[in-house]
Amino acid sequence: MARADEAPLCLREGRFARFEAIPWWDQSRLARSRVLVVGAGALGNEVIKNLALLGVGSLAVADMDRIEESNLTRSVLFRASDEGQPKAVAAARAARELYPKTNAIPLVGNVLADLGLGWFRWAEAVVGALDNREARLFVNQACARTGRPWIDGGIEVLGGVVRGFAPPRTACYECTMGQADWDQVAKRRSCSLLARAAQAGGGVPTTPTTASVIGGMQAQEVVKILHGMEFLAGRGFVFEGLAHSSYPVEYPVSPDCPWHEEPPRIESVEEFSLATPMRAIRDWAAAKLGGLDAMDLSRELVEKIECPRCSRSRRMMRSVERVREDEARCDGCGAEMVPRFFHSLASDSEMLDLKAGDLGIPAWDILWARYGEQALGIELSGDREEALKGRTA
Repeated sequence: MARADEAPLCLREGRFARFEAIPWWDQSRLARSRVLVVGAGALGNEVIKNLALLGVGSLAVADMDRIEESNLTRSVLFRASDEGQPKAVAAARAARELYPKTNAIPLVGNVLADLGLGWFRWAEAVVGALDNREARLFVNQACARTGRPWIDGGIEVLGGVVRGFAPPRTACYECTMGQADWDQVAKRRSCSLLARAAQAGGGVPTTPTTASVIGGMQAQEVVKILHGMEFLAGRGFVFEGLAHSSYPVEYPVSPDCPWHEEPPRIESVEEFSLATPMRAIRDWAAAKLGGLDAMDLSRELVEKIECPRCSRSRRMMRSVERVREDEARCDGCGAEMVPRFFHSLASDSEMLDLKAGDLGIPAWDILWARYGEQALGIELSGDREEALKGRTA
């Protein structure tokens, strides 16, 4: 029995003691994990906050936008002093403040134009906190090509949905799309360059409470993935916060969906980067496959824009998202220019004389070589170390 003048013994709990009391919990597994979060708005804030509190080791945060005053009512990681800063930078910094051992990497840019597929292959789980179909389609295709599971979330007013996808074995995002969804995508993609720019922006009406619910569920599904547990793969949960008529849903694999065959093998090539001549990559791929029909890119790019009225043209070599509004009109007659797209290079293409970076692809991307029935992914891993430092421009 302790004497009255002795201080009582105080046993201090470790940071993750309450997690580690869960029988199946493996905190060291979370400490080694790598998660990519695409979108750092209201929903992404909640996901990032939770993953940092859970002790996730490496967390890449991708977003193209800057913080505005209206974000402050719905985004737990942002402060008034952050206005004008890139969301990805502020969110990554806040994640490190929550848990200094989290390696939070900001990726400032448009997912469609600036996020190389190496990031998806690096991640063990991907979270989509997005508000448009085109970005979701890209994330879905990137995850299908690299064999990574991803958790999609969507919010509006007092409702939301969480969905899990693990193609090719389960339904993917494209499998959930109806004709009205595809019509909206087709309408957007058929728009002129100026109309696309006019459509950009806007926001979905929602509340921080809805973001908390859906973001918390997304982070919880990531925990399941990292522990090798069953998660919402090919399934979803619809949260209805007004009358609480929430319900689960299962998604069948669409017979017309192209993402349900095993993806091609991917090789990481340290010697290849954006500075590598495309002809060298072509020759390497041809030697690996015994020949080469074409090399496919991971996204569609604009080769040039042409004036339909006076036939002037301007070379672009970049994603359509990177074509500025002031470039979309002809210098000569003022007419709107029309883009000419490309997404593949034939084995005798003149573009093989260019370096990989000259094509307009992002750092740490993956190219896809085809010869007959054979296919091989080529990860330009020479950019990896620089990419892992994050991008804040």
